[in-house]
Amino acid sequence: MATVSAAPVEIALSTVRREIEAACRAAARAAESVTLVAVSKTFPAAVIDQAIAAGHTVFGENRVQEAKGKWPPIKAAHRQVALHLIGPLQSNKVKDALALFDAIHSIDRPSLCEVLAKEIARQDRRPQLFVQVNTGAEPQKAGVLPEQADGFIARCRDVYRLEISGLMCIPPLDEAPAPHFALLNKIAGRNGLKLLSMGMSADFAVAIAFGATHVRIGTAIFGARGGG
Repeated sequence: MATVSAAPVEIALSTVRREIEAACRAAARAAESVTLVAVSKTFPAAVIDQAIAAGHTVFGENRVQEAKGKWPPIKAAHRQVALHLIGPLQSNKVKDALALFDAIHSIDRPSLCEVLAKEIARQDRRPQLFVQVNTGAEPQKAGVLPEQADGFIARCRDVYRLEISGLMCIPPLDEAPAPHFALLNKIAGRNGLKLLSMGMSADFAVAIAFGATHVRIGTAIFGARGGG
């Protein structure tokens, strides 16, 4: 598990919120139109409790197994908290993921959709679902290729009867993020999707300029992390 940064979480959160508000003003958007997903992967419950005490309620985790180990008691104690899965989802983890997460940002293949549809019906839980688009066509990265996104979204809706809320992307590290955010916005627009999960600690202001509704920020809030 990583250790918290020297700056208290409350101060870091306040700073990030002000930066989000400034980015929204620059983009002529309401600050309320952007949800801050505080990425708490590898950080212990004690650090998460600091963020909750500071009034934050939306968190992100990358791995189902890690989240399953620390989040049930946190959610039981804080009913207002929402938890988002922002990392890859394996089909054999769908049951646990649906029981725990309020949003899943990594829908990317038909086999996962099939399992999700069955488990959603069984558990009668309907988290927000985001299709992950591999905007940089990186072979090592999950996500639907941009040219296949329209067809995949249609299949999610028509074949699996999944309610898709939005799209997610992670631009390549060595490329300017703006073209990738613009592409995701364009795909969302032509598919009638209102939510865009894009932007992290280094580029969330750019993402907000291109319509991000959810920014996934970890390092700027919790500091450097270890173990993933």
